[in-house]
Amino acid sequence: MSKLGKFFKGGNSSKGKAAPSPQEALARLRETEEMLGKKQEYLESRIQRELALAKKHGTHNKRAALQALKRKKRFEKQLTQIDGTLSTIEFQREALENSHTNTEVLRNMGFAAKAMKAVHENMDINKIDDLMQEITEQQDIAQEISEAFSQRVGFSDDFDEDELMAELEELEQEELNKKMRNIRLPNVPSTSLPAHPSRLPSVPSTSHRSRAASSRRKEDEDDIKHLAAWAS
Repeated sequence: MSKLGKFFKGGNSSKGKAAPSPQEALARLRETEEMLGKKQEYLESRIQRELALAKKHGTHNKRAALQALKRKKRFEKQLTQIDGTLSTIEFQREALENSHTNTEVLRNMGFAAKAMKAVHENMDINKIDDLMQEITEQQDIAQEISEAFSQRVGFSDDFDEDELMAELEELEQEELNKKMRNIRLPNVPSTSLPAHPSRLPSVPSTSHRSRAASSRRKEDEDDIKHLAAWAS
């Protein structure tokens, strides 16, 4: 049996010890990640120091340079191992967080299921059916009452339409006669009209109009002559 198997076998021997809670395990994993992160920073600084030391010795002190390179290789190997360990721890932490989340979800769902069961225990399906039927009946009654209130109350209105139309025509004729009495006609003149229309005014003849136009032209010519003489 390998030492690793003996280690885990020995760890399982203490059956009486309670398992850690997810919160405790997550806290431990975060502490381990933080510790390995610091170890990474230390190894990276040592690698850079050993590389600088190897460059410093170079060909002058080959033995010291080789020793520095060997230490650098060991530190790089440790750094690679730490990188792998951190990847494993990160995967384990994420899996534990998911498991814890699923556990909480399942627990809350179970809690809600119990609450729902407790609520339903106080319910009777037959009573629910009776209640819904009663509600339906009351709604139908309320609808009938609303329709009864909204309907017009019907009084007896058996009248002869011909008599009503005749009465309406009489009223319209009375109103028309009243309006005709209020109309005032114009007064008729007392004097008699002449038997024949008076003669139209005479229109001047063509010869008379020609003589008048000639006289006006002559007067205009005389005025122009007097104006020219005055200007000269």
